[in-house]
Amino acid sequence: MIDIKFLRENPDVVRENIKKKFQDSKLPLVDEVIELDKEYRAAITEADQLRAERNRLSKQIGGLMAKGNREEAEKVKQQVNDQAERLKELEVSEAELQEKINKIMMTIPNIIDPSVPIGKDDSENVERERFGEPAVPDFEVPYHTDIMERFDGIDLDGARRVAGNGFYYLMGDIARLHSAVIAYARDFMIDKGFTYCVPPFMIRSNVVTGVMSFAEMDAMMYKIEGEDLYLIGTSEHSMIGKFIDQIIPEQQLPITMTSYSPCFRKEKGAHGLEERGVYRIHQFEKQEMIVVCKPEESMAWFDKLWGYTVELFRSMDIPVRTLECCSGDLADLKVKSVDVEAWSPRQKKYFEVGSCSNLGDAQARRLKIRVNGENGKYLAHTLNNTVVAPPRMLIAFLENNLCEDGSVKIPVALRPYMGGKDKLIPKK
Repeated sequence: MIDIKFLRENPDVVRENIKKKFQDSKLPLVDEVIELDKEYRAAITEADQLRAERNRLSKQIGGLMAKGNREEAEKVKQQVNDQAERLKELEVSEAELQEKINKIMMTIPNIIDPSVPIGKDDSENVERERFGEPAVPDFEVPYHTDIMERFDGIDLDGARRVAGNGFYYLMGDIARLHSAVIAYARDFMIDKGFTYCVPPFMIRSNVVTGVMSFAEMDAMMYKIEGEDLYLIGTSEHSMIGKFIDQIIPEQQLPITMTSYSPCFRKEKGAHGLEERGVYRIHQFEKQEMIVVCKPEESMAWFDKLWGYTVELFRSMDIPVRTLECCSGDLADLKVKSVDVEAWSPRQKKYFEVGSCSNLGDAQARRLKIRVNGENGKYLAHTLNNTVVAPPRMLIAFLENNLCEDGSVKIPVALRPYMGGKDKLIPKK
């Protein structure tokens, strides 16, 4: 969410940004909110003048009463009463106008960074860099659920009977591998100096609207019936929400935290062959990282964050690449975003396993996350990034570490979390 003052002073910049995001239907909102803002500020000015006049007249009434001039005092009292009615009207108008302005401002996209490539959708995202050599083995790589079934490691039918499509049971070595990856990712981030946290898995609506756009909210979030609570789609939501309405001493920045949580998503997107199995699901677990920092430090942190994910995947012998999200693929609150994609030997292409985002001060503005600095208070910048999100990343892990005999190599970094095993042996 951008600053209304910025929009007021730079309407053409805001319009150009909307065009860059291919959201031309929102262009009329700029003029609409400017007019509403004029009305709002005029109402505030008139109300302030009336309050000042009320104070002046109140003193006048006291002086008249002291002199015994009751008749004149009553006339002034009536004038005060008439102004009080107008003041009530203005206060109601202020609240209504503020609500309308906020609603519009929450739909106008954030100003993207100048380095973001211009493109209409994810088909125009730009590859930045590759890490590791993508390889295709001489033997056939089975579909990921087929690999898991060889270890008696997955039961989708049982999950359908219990919860429906989009859920799973992981079992045995595959379940242990899942937990091992999460534990390794946790310790990996702790070693980077991040504070480990297990956050609430439900959040209130004011936090939801503070951390994401209305469109994302509708597509992702599950509402708890009868409660002002939503299941989190990612722990970033509750981690950033932790600082709602807080004033943070500048010397505490940057705040760097890594969190574990289950995640719950409606997943209204595609459900073709590659989205089946455990790729696109309603429930999964994730290790996340967030940073709350000074504005001038946010871009440096952005590069650090996605770099950590690359380092983690390479330590598990998984080739990855980074993909710069183009303007049309950026969610409305994001200033800049990079996806980390892992190599799939079976598909012979990369697929998304994580996303790193710089949201500038958009979340901080919505949630009122302020910093108390030497020269006064200012809004913090917030960033988030996926460390690892199994079971999706298990697809990349199993495909890239699969041996011709059906066994799966365990990289050295992961062995302490797998009881020292250097490979998994299939049961069938």
